[in-house]
Amino acid sequence: MLNIRDKNVDLTGYEFVSLESLVPQDHLLRKINKYIDFSFIDELVKDLYCHDNGRPAVDPKILVKILLLGYLYGIRSERQIIREVQVNVAYRWFLGYGLTDKIIDDSTISQNRRRRFNGTDIFQQIFDNIVLQAMEHKLVSGKVLYTDSTHLKANANKRKFIEQEVERSVKDYVEDLDKAIDEDREAHGKKPLKKKTTSLN
Repeated sequence: MLNIRDKNVDLTGYEFVSLESLVPQDHLLRKINKYIDFSFIDELVKDLYCHDNGRPAVDPKILVKILLLGYLYGIRSERQIIREVQVNVAYRWFLGYGLTDKIIDDSTISQNRRRRFNGTDIFQQIFDNIVLQAMEHKLVSGKVLYTDSTHLKANANKRKFIEQEVERSVKDYVEDLDKAIDEDREAHGKKPLKKKTTSLN
């Protein structure tokens, strides 16, 4: 029997739904959320934040997780990452946002990245820590982890790790984000932002 859905169905009503139930059990982000502890980020960046004045800052773990989503899913623009977070239930769940929560602006990410974290190797340290945790929980298998045509030699033995920098991959991704900002500014008749030297060594 043919069942045709009426295109005029009223979709403005309210529904009670659990965000948890909408994310498939085998989703990659569930595995990351289960095994990767992002709390180390708070200690790593605490000296870059003022603790007694100014507006409350966005949780740095959220900033990192948003950039991680972009990195994992090949999204090369902070503006596009935010658009994807707005409509992707799994991304919202991973970040701890509800369906009606307002998502941060893409400029918040770029300003933190270009100003607060400028001249530091914070992103490299975070990336290395996440990779090592992934190895420990066997989310990374085999001897080599490939990331954007760069590789990290890894030993999956829980008691022994071979650390090697993946500097080029992280740096390339950050440079792609900067390029996307400049292209967007040019498209809107604005001058590119002044270049700042960012260390990711």
